[in-house]
Amino acid sequence: MEKWLSIVGVGEDGLGGLTDEARRLVAGAEVLVGGDRHLAMVPEAGQERIGWRTPLESVVAEIEGLKGRPVCVLATGDPMFFGIGVTLARRVPLAEMTIIPATSAFSLACARLGWPLAEVETLTLHGRPLELIHGYLQPRARLLILSHDGGTPEQVAQALCRRDYGRSRMWVFEHMGGEQERVLEATAEAWRAGPTADLNTIAVDCVAGPAAGFQPRVPGLPDDAYTHDGQLTKREVRSATLAVLGPAPGHLLWDVGAGCGSIAIEWMRACPRARAIAIERNADRVRLIESNAASLGVPELEIVGGEAPAALARLDAPDAVFIGGGAAEDALFDACWQALGPGGRLAANVVTVEGEQALSRWRERIGGDLTRIAVSRASPIGSFTGWRPQMAVTQFSAVKP
Repeated sequence: MEKWLSIVGVGEDGLGGLTDEARRLVAGAEVLVGGDRHLAMVPEAGQERIGWRTPLESVVAEIEGLKGRPVCVLATGDPMFFGIGVTLARRVPLAEMTIIPATSAFSLACARLGWPLAEVETLTLHGRPLELIHGYLQPRARLLILSHDGGTPEQVAQALCRRDYGRSRMWVFEHMGGEQERVLEATAEAWRAGPTADLNTIAVDCVAGPAAGFQPRVPGLPDDAYTHDGQLTKREVRSATLAVLGPAPGHLLWDVGAGCGSIAIEWMRACPRARAIAIERNADRVRLIESNAASLGVPELEIVGGEAPAALARLDAPDAVFIGGGAAEDALFDACWQALGPGGRLAANVVTVEGEQALSRWRERIGGDLTRIAVSRASPIGSFTGWRPQMAVTQFSAVKP
């Protein structure tokens, strides 16, 4: 198959920094695609030009419609690092593309700071919720962040202060690799730079204050990390449940009867590339899920309000399913099991005798494991300490052949 589409990364040094192959692809294109800044770098030579616009999907569709003509997409830095190359690679066969990256903003920032890139957390806030940063805040973590615009650094500084990470040191790199390069540096609590250049990258060396708490990505956040109305899978049971569900990159979880969303949220926190859909019929709990997802760093959690199994129709097929409510209903259990492909995992938790009976029937039908989880926590009894048992949970888990 002839390669008709090229994606060329451009740094702040412009066309002068391109390789000979990249220059050839730019010069030989009938159609150039890019932002105003990049298109302005290329001298007029009669080529058709397409600028980015909203929605981006319309430009991507237009590019697909140009198949057979030489098309060159100009991108910032490394197109495969949170760039347009990622989107196009999902739509156009690799055999039809040539991708030539420039040095990424992350690599440049690490070179400026002397940080090992392999030991740094990288994320983008370009067109994405600021709350994403909450999932990365850990004592001693180092973050590299692609900004949405010139106001992003100040927003990040404020977010750090709200989570008692105000003593974290921040660097903002503007126009790295070009003549206008500038570096701003301060702690988050002392950040007073105001708006910066729209093209900037933020580095954060995280320092936790005494009120920051510790929220690891390992499943089992403290129960008080969630706002809830009592419908919360408790910490110990949550950890055991996620252990059998097995979060993995690119895998999708259905959290059916999600309550306050704790299982779906910790599935996504455990593996940043994992996806989850929280299905909940109660409108008040849907709002709790939205709030918890934002505060715990997974604002992109998909939430479906509605009654299962009807609400499951037309959802993407899951790799794992957790049934937190309605596990005693055969129709719901059957719909979830049928939705799973081979190797899919299912877990269901119940606290009633009727629920146990339903899970036992399913175990007889499809196999799997039943586990009784009984947890007691120490609590005061007068001037002494005793064990206060929580309600025992029966857990069913199975892997689909």
